[in-house]
Amino acid sequence: MPPLSETPVIGWLLGIAGSSGRIVLDREAVAALAGHGDPVLAAAGQIAMPIKIKRADRWIIGSIRAIALDPASDPAAIATEIDLMGEGMRHADTGELYGFRRGVTSYPMPGATVHAITNAELAGIHANRDIATIRIGTVHPARSVPATLAVDALLGRHFAILGSTGTGKSTATAMVLHRICELAPLGHIVMIDPHGEYASAFRETGEIHDMGNLRMPYWLMTFAEHCEILLSACPTERQNDTDVLAKCLLAARMRNRAAADLPRVTVDTPIPYLLSDLTSLLTAEMSKLDRAGDTAPYLRIKSKIEEVKGDPRYGFMFSGMLVADTMASFLGRILRIPSDGRPISIIDVSGMPSDVTSVVVAMLARMIFDHAIWSDPAERRPVLMVCEEAHRYIPARAEQDSAVGRILSRIAKEGRKYGVSLGLVTQRPSDLAEGLLSQCGTIISMRLNNDRDQAVVRAAMPEGGRGLLDTISALRNREAILCGEGVMFPMRASFDNLDEGKRPASNDMKFTALWANPARGADALADTVARWRTAGK
Repeated sequence: MPPLSETPVIGWLLGIAGSSGRIVLDREAVAALAGHGDPVLAAAGQIAMPIKIKRADRWIIGSIRAIALDPASDPAAIATEIDLMGEGMRHADTGELYGFRRGVTSYPMPGATVHAITNAELAGIHANRDIATIRIGTVHPARSVPATLAVDALLGRHFAILGSTGTGKSTATAMVLHRICELAPLGHIVMIDPHGEYASAFRETGEIHDMGNLRMPYWLMTFAEHCEILLSACPTERQNDTDVLAKCLLAARMRNRAAADLPRVTVDTPIPYLLSDLTSLLTAEMSKLDRAGDTAPYLRIKSKIEEVKGDPRYGFMFSGMLVADTMASFLGRILRIPSDGRPISIIDVSGMPSDVTSVVVAMLARMIFDHAIWSDPAERRPVLMVCEEAHRYIPARAEQDSAVGRILSRIAKEGRKYGVSLGLVTQRPSDLAEGLLSQCGTIISMRLNNDRDQAVVRAAMPEGGRGLLDTISALRNREAILCGEGVMFPMRASFDNLDEGKRPASNDMKFTALWANPARGADALADTVARWRTAGK
């Protein structure tokens, strides 16, 4: 006889096929639980809800993927497809589930009874025992089971936060980062903020870098990054320009006394050089030419250098004050080494010229990765890099077409070996470079309305739980599907409320409320024009 406290039978196993199975649910038994005081028992039989199947001394745990009425049965029963997720032991006296772990080692036989899961058992399934976790909300439909993320697994295998605009994606991202900062105040996080949203959320716990204080030396660029800024996009001109720039850039780097102390200097070696040296070398090389028509590449490059030097919008990078060897101090500022209790750097790129933004992101990503590679393994510090609006920097085919696409794709593939974690945040996962999402071991997906986006997420989800995936378009705001290495069991979760002072400045405009009052008029326009002309300074 079953233990008295064992949850009621709600169905039977019909068949097993590897990681999936078919069960039949008893409509009367499921209906009898609908009004139960335990919210998890009351939700028994619903899409994405877990069930347990008896197998000797253990329970096999599955998740409901699809349900349909079986008209062939009498009375009509509910034919149900499930995904097998793991197993746990069955208490000999009470029949309760305990010790859940992923994977199935012993499969149940057809005819085995199917039981509902209780709130307490669901809490046991989602409990991360003896590992560092952060709480981000509660598990649906339970009101008391915390939704937690295992931090080492989350960061060690990369993660992605997805969701259509307006679903609370930015606030969810801030929530995850705040919780990580609270858990690890000596950590190292770099957040790329394309809209200037996150500065207000991390003023107390991070350092904010924008055009006014970033001070990113131009000479830290690799040759490929120099090419993206200084060379023409026209294919017929670019090859000649590339050869000219490579020769003169190497010569400019060689003029630094530090070059004499290095066994080998290339166009990519990060040692300072003067822009004036580069332009004088271009002039000198141009004077050696026999035909005036061959001077076009030199003139184009010189013209672009003068353009960026004279444009104040590029001053954060091409200022004449950035010629000193500040590489170590720059890395320290950006990577928060030492962190001094402020473990996150917010890089606000919202005011930067659009033609340089991707190069700035490429430089930051590459320096984070190269720093990890060249650090002494005994002293290597893990770093998390988070990219908001990731589809802007790594769109399809970007691995070959841009420096930022190549380095972020490389971090996604190799970063974990060196302690570099990547967090991708996007509202358009279908626009990301192919295969990039599949490199993310944990996916946090909020509501996605586009069919292409849903298909990409469904293909990239790191494990089972397809019943959960089918609910992506039906999620409420501030709800998400969590799957992968960072969670013990795929779940639907509701995010906790975040304090007002910790939220990003990403609220939707209240059109009717703002239009209810007259605009300030000419004075407001004059202020706007003044900020426009001074780039917000």
